[in-house]
Amino acid sequence: MQSRLLSVLLALLVLLATSWAQRQPNMAPGRSTIVHLFEWKWTDVADECERFLAPKGYGAVQVSPVTENVVVWKDGMRPWWERYQPISYLLQTRSGTEEEFRAMVQRCNKAGVRTYVDVVLNHMTNEHAKPVGTAGSTAQTTQKEFPAVPFHASNFHRSCKLTTYYDANTVRNCEVSGLKDLDHSQEIVRDRQVELLNKLVAMGVAGFRVDAAKHMWPQDLKKIFERVHNLSEEHGFPANTRPFLYQEVIDMGIGEAVSYKEYLGIGRVLDFRYSAEIGRVFGGKDKLCYLRNWGEGWNFAKSSDAVVFVDNHDNQRGHGAGGSNILTHKKKKRYTMAVSFMLAHPHAVKRVMSSFAFVSRDQGPPSSSNGSIVSPTLQRDGSCSSGWMCEHRWTPIHGMVGFGNVVATEPLSNWWDNGNNQIAFCRGSKGFAAFNNEAKDLDQTLQTCLPQGTYCDVVSGGVQGGRCVGKTVTVSADGTARIVIGRGGDGVLAIDVNVSISCSVWSG
Repeated sequence: MQSRLLSVLLALLVLLATSWAQRQPNMAPGRSTIVHLFEWKWTDVADECERFLAPKGYGAVQVSPVTENVVVWKDGMRPWWERYQPISYLLQTRSGTEEEFRAMVQRCNKAGVRTYVDVVLNHMTNEHAKPVGTAGSTAQTTQKEFPAVPFHASNFHRSCKLTTYYDANTVRNCEVSGLKDLDHSQEIVRDRQVELLNKLVAMGVAGFRVDAAKHMWPQDLKKIFERVHNLSEEHGFPANTRPFLYQEVIDMGIGEAVSYKEYLGIGRVLDFRYSAEIGRVFGGKDKLCYLRNWGEGWNFAKSSDAVVFVDNHDNQRGHGAGGSNILTHKKKKRYTMAVSFMLAHPHAVKRVMSSFAFVSRDQGPPSSSNGSIVSPTLQRDGSCSSGWMCEHRWTPIHGMVGFGNVVATEPLSNWWDNGNNQIAFCRGSKGFAAFNNEAKDLDQTLQTCLPQGTYCDVVSGGVQGGRCVGKTVTVSADGTARIVIGRGGDGVLAIDVNVSISCSVWSG
């Protein structure tokens, strides 16, 4: 009896250790932020890792699904969501070939930027008359026959519409928007998916965003990811390093049948409550002063359990959760403030969105007439054109990514607010940030917790060539400084110990 109990306890310890390991982002030291380069080509991602992401301190890039998807034409264009309709597990998409993807991962790793792949495991395509994939594969979708994997009708749940989110069996066994729902309790289904994941790990991939995890049974997901190999030592990862996992489990805390907590034994979860609430507050529907206990005090997932974001590719188009509270690049100032606050605050692992302009919800990435993705055009000021928004290149956002790297695990302290929509706080003795969401100037002498000296505001440009590009802040011997944020501009100011331009007096 004691022997059996000991075996059970050991198994639980192994499970807990594995799940904790899979919460670790595996980023290079001194880096802490993910950027989602939504629908970028592999060659462009590789270039961006080398020329911008690495120099600006980004830690990882999330890329769009890498598996072959069905080609869809709708209203004369190819919608973005075709990427979420796999027809095989071949690595050929609009973003490029398998070899281009492999080269991209290697180049990004060499630059110190990790690659996380958005993996679609829940389902295959929905029904199409004569489906053809991006690698030329075909399928009989009505019969649930996908020979290029291969998957057959017996490998799927029976067809049923997802009509309610208040029954767990319906959520996990029925078809989301008609997408053919795989039965992950079958070993053969898990085998094919483990093969795919292990192939990506062997290429140097560091982690996975698990699409539609809410629609899969957690015990099945656990069995899949327990079989995924440790990260490749050949690509520079330490021995016994587990892949980073973060799962799409939309749980707004309103009594749904599926809770994000059921998935914490596997890895982290994406916190959709965070996205909705940060948009609501910075969107002007609540006061910034109430952010004093931001994080678990707002009933969010624990910091060690979550990946947080202001918007993602779904909810910026009105899908998923959050509705009108979601802020996007279309409201630039409020969006910049929300992303800056996320990056300034210590709660959870952060993900920055980098998207493209769109009018309709279905609109795909900037493309040529044949549906091929068009590369971003870089302007002299570092911004993007050709239809790409490149929020990750906005000066305030990449400035705050650097700020987040500097303050790292420093605690939040010395909170100040005016009882309304002006706030400020320190991050230990390494950083200070202030926000003004009012129609009047913020002009206060505040404690910055920083050593005496002159500092460059990272939001308005930081330091370049030993000089401030934007605003300058002078900190007195007691750590205080006059902080001014006008009613215009970005509404944010932040300084840290890495943007000091103070010079010592030469005593010759």
